[in-house]
Amino acid sequence: MKTTVILHQTHHTLADFDAIFETTVGLLKGDGLHLFPELYLTGYPLQDLVLQRPFMESYQEYLKDLNDWAKKQNGKWRALVGGIAYEFESSSGGIPTKIRNVIYEVVPGEGLKNLYTKRLLPNYDIFDEQKYFSKGSQNAFYQFNGKTFGLLICEDMWASSFHDVDPCELMLQEVAEKKMSVDAIINLSASPFDVAKKKKRHERAKTISLQFACPFFYLNRVGGEDEVIFDGNSFVMAGPKLITELKSFEQDSLSISLDDIQSEYTEKPVQRFENTWEGLFSPQLDTSRKPAAMKGWNDEECSEVLEALIFGLQEYATKSGFKKFLVALSGGMDSALVLAIVKLALKPGQSVEAIYMPSMYSSSVSTGLSEQMCKKLGIPLSYLPIKFLHSAVKNAFTQTFPESFEGLTDENVQSRLRGTLLYTRSNQTGAMVINTSNKSELAVGYSTQYGDSVGALSLLGDLYKTEVYRLGDYINQHFGNLIPEGIIHRGPSAELRENQLDQDSLPPYERLDPMLEGILSYRLGKKQLLELGYSEAEITKVLHLYLKSEYKRSQFCPILKVKAKSFGFGYRMPMSKNINYQLNT
Repeated sequence: MKTTVILHQTHHTLADFDAIFETTVGLLKGDGLHLFPELYLTGYPLQDLVLQRPFMESYQEYLKDLNDWAKKQNGKWRALVGGIAYEFESSSGGIPTKIRNVIYEVVPGEGLKNLYTKRLLPNYDIFDEQKYFSKGSQNAFYQFNGKTFGLLICEDMWASSFHDVDPCELMLQEVAEKKMSVDAIINLSASPFDVAKKKKRHERAKTISLQFACPFFYLNRVGGEDEVIFDGNSFVMAGPKLITELKSFEQDSLSISLDDIQSEYTEKPVQRFENTWEGLFSPQLDTSRKPAAMKGWNDEECSEVLEALIFGLQEYATKSGFKKFLVALSGGMDSALVLAIVKLALKPGQSVEAIYMPSMYSSSVSTGLSEQMCKKLGIPLSYLPIKFLHSAVKNAFTQTFPESFEGLTDENVQSRLRGTLLYTRSNQTGAMVINTSNKSELAVGYSTQYGDSVGALSLLGDLYKTEVYRLGDYINQHFGNLIPEGIIHRGPSAELRENQLDQDSLPPYERLDPMLEGILSYRLGKKQLLELGYSEAEITKVLHLYLKSEYKRSQFCPILKVKAKSFGFGYRMPMSKNINYQLNT
């Protein structure tokens, strides 16, 4: 009898127990082994929600309902589902003594059985599982239909120097000692997206498949959880051969016969591999050039990033209850790209409005380009000039306070007036304000608190300025020149003073962005940046701006994460600290 494996790449809101229960009941039909992602029963990441009593009580009740339902079923199917196992002691007063990230087996006629506890608990970047979970210590080999499956949960496939054991090596040792044969390895995952992740997953799965000489089933969840995006892209790997792959950013299911998977396992497996810890800081700079430069995205990478941003925007908006979007259009590249992405993301029943808020320093070119773009996209453009509001505020302050109303004071009040108008319009229409700042600006503090930094969500906060231009080019090439060429080719400017250009305050983005990438992702200091070919004056200036801007980043809106290392959820840095040692070494 053939063994059928059914992969269910699911998509739910965190802690939506009723919906998850109904989905489970609906999908558990047909003979075979049904697979569901890591922490499928709750969603991921849960953070402190996992410690709240209402959550724990609701989850325990829902787990009992699922167990009772399974006992009433019959059939030749089984299911492996990711979930949480709480352990309580009577003296704890309802506080769990242990929480485990586990795989449950759902058995018709019998109920739920706890099979395996996750062994490797990641504790880097966005992950903090050691704060919540207790790690497992045992291998798990699961029997179904005469076949033997080795079980892993997400990080278990990514052993590294960060962890004290390698679950795959321990499983191989047990296989050898007991002279077992393994028919497949199953990994239930909740693995966040980044632009390089899919290739790394495939390479690691290939290695494991070759080591065990059997297929590798990788099942990932789909969803946008605030800043973190889960892309799905579940797959089956057999040695060097990718047998099948599920959809990106969509709920999907696939049924496959284990017995029909054909592949050769004679290729020697890779012994050394990059993983989620060391690989996080693998070079993405072209260091063959002096100074070092960013490695540009190819079309496939641009497509992935665009798809992730569209999906992440829709997830955040839908789960937060928004159907309208609001973008402050300036005639510059950042706001133009944001507007284009929002337009491409729109679904039936959704709308977007652009607001143009010129000051006395705004050029007629900016006005014309904003009008041109909105006409091209079929988006309404509203005008809210700030010239007279700016004058009124300036007059009020000069009549009340003796200090000068010039320089940054004069520039920042313009930006904050725009933020006020933008959110006033948001209050009128119930629209979600989309931030238009990029990663380069965020890194060096080139934005105004409560001004151009406002917004409910940042689409570009993980894209350096050079990547903003690259993605804009990609959109124009593949979606019909949505962004006017005049916007793409003009010099970046905040237009807060006469003849202002970004390059007056910052190094050119072609040099700034790789320096910032070196500082953020490679953890480089002044010495290493000098070796990459940058001037000492530029390095000192950039480091100073970067180090002095933590307070701005700490108050910034959620940023959709599309890189291995990003600001936001996985970036934790004290605001108050000594920075001199970093400027001098």
